[in-house]
Amino acid sequence: MVLEATMIVVDNSESSRNGDYVPSRWEAQSDAVNLIFSVKTQVNPESSVGLMSMGGKGPEVLVTLTTDFGKILDGIHRTKIRGSTHLATGIQIAGLALKHRQNKAQRQRIIVFTCSTIEEDEKSLVKLAKRMKKNNISIDFIVFGELDPENTKKLEIFNENVKGGDGSHIAIIPPGPSLLSDHLVSTPILSGDGIAPRGGENGVDGGGDSGTGGFGDVDPSTDPELALALRMSMEEEKARQEKEAAKAKEDAAKEAPLEGILEEGAEVQPLLNQEGEASTSSGGPEVEEDKKKDTEEGEGDGDKMDTA
Repeated sequence: MVLEATMIVVDNSESSRNGDYVPSRWEAQSDAVNLIFSVKTQVNPESSVGLMSMGGKGPEVLVTLTTDFGKILDGIHRTKIRGSTHLATGIQIAGLALKHRQNKAQRQRIIVFTCSTIEEDEKSLVKLAKRMKKNNISIDFIVFGELDPENTKKLEIFNENVKGGDGSHIAIIPPGPSLLSDHLVSTPILSGDGIAPRGGENGVDGGGDSGTGGFGDVDPSTDPELALALRMSMEEEKARQEKEAAKAKEDAAKEAPLEGILEEGAEVQPLLNQEGEASTSSGGPEVEEDKKKDTEEGEGDGDKMDTA
């Protein structure tokens, strides 16, 4: 299971007040943040999640990396909707927060919600993306709200330049009757190797099996909780099988056959002796001497009986 430190960057600019997403852009983000925290900590309890905003006068770290869900909820409730977004600065500050994580074994990931116009130009975004890639930081974008071609093009270029070994993803989600978190479950951002993303549907960038995400009749977009439960169950079953296989292999190595291994000092007896007769299993000079002695004693007893 992946051990990660994840900073979630929410868009609390004025455009997050719009109600084109259910129930509003800001509340949709809040619900999705709860889902992300739950998934990350369920996959690995030692993973940590932090929260920051990038609207208003400038980005603000609301919660440092933690495993306490209550702190995340408190950070969301303290966030005020105001001003415009500062994407590049927000990503840089999130990167610094990840750099100071306590567990250096955790992989670094930033998940950015953006629902407003991006002011930064392509050149500065490409430069920032290469810097994040050099620092081994994966960045996922959840794009909703302002979906004009210029906005999405900038983020797609950023995504192309930041992709690394751990994977960086972009999910473009148009407005609709479903919750933002429902769409998010079927994207590569949360699905990983468990739930296969539904390629091309609802504008979500992803590959894999379409429709049911590899769970038969279960559709992650209509029943995300069941899909998540199935994913967790499959991961636990896979881990259990791997553990049993390793244990069986270890036991087999310990119980190697001991046949054919002679004791120290033992001699090998041929199947036939020189006269072609079957040889006894027990041999050696001491055994032969005992047999000879027994024979002589038997003959002596016979002579005495005849004399009497």
